[in-house]
Amino acid sequence: MLLSTEHLLAITAIVVITAVLVAAARLRPRPWTRIACIALAVILVGAEVGWWAYLATTHSTGADLASALPLQLCDAAIFVAAAALIRRNQLVVEVTYFWGLAGTIQAVITPDLPQHFPSFPFFQYYVAHGGIVGAALFLVVGLGQWPRRGAVLRVAAITIAYALLVGAIDAATGANYMYLRSKPASASLLDLLGSWPVYIAWASLVGAALLLILDAPFRWLRHRREEHTF
Repeated sequence: MLLSTEHLLAITAIVVITAVLVAAARLRPRPWTRIACIALAVILVGAEVGWWAYLATTHSTGADLASALPLQLCDAAIFVAAAALIRRNQLVVEVTYFWGLAGTIQAVITPDLPQHFPSFPFFQYYVAHGGIVGAALFLVVGLGQWPRRGAVLRVAAITIAYALLVGAIDAATGANYMYLRSKPASASLLDLLGSWPVYIAWASLVGAALLLILDAPFRWLRHRREEHTF
């Protein structure tokens, strides 16, 4: 699956659609962007609800359904991104941006997806994950809702709190949400970070570095903007 033709085509589709939306928003920031935000939010939530319906109709064991609760970071990011698109609240936009580009994009690059094109799980996976990334870039780059000063610390605190909550659920249920108990079965970037629990520590450091890298262009832009105000 990794870097297969269907994987590369899915990535290409995500890149092209996102680039068109971002470019259109920057070149023609008109009322259509509000409709686009609502449509993208509906698509994201619809993809997640569709996944629950698929599991309910194709899985017979309670264990499968219990392991499919929307507690992975990407599942939470779907609802955060939808809220950001509808409400345009700056904190929620910041969480969408950092979660989308530091976390969800890795799921697009190294998918944990055994099913192939043209199955429903294939389309659902890339619509949901690609939609989060697209929403993040559309809001921040296309519509200009840049992360504010201190956004990295705020998002890091929210992420740690969420990971602690999910870790407690994993410990209580034996599930493996956010891959806190073991790495995914398919190839992923976590394979480069050692065994459990070492990979969690390394992943945390890598995540912190990614947040700083993603914020760097906006730190520079904020600095330039402040210089021109004096």
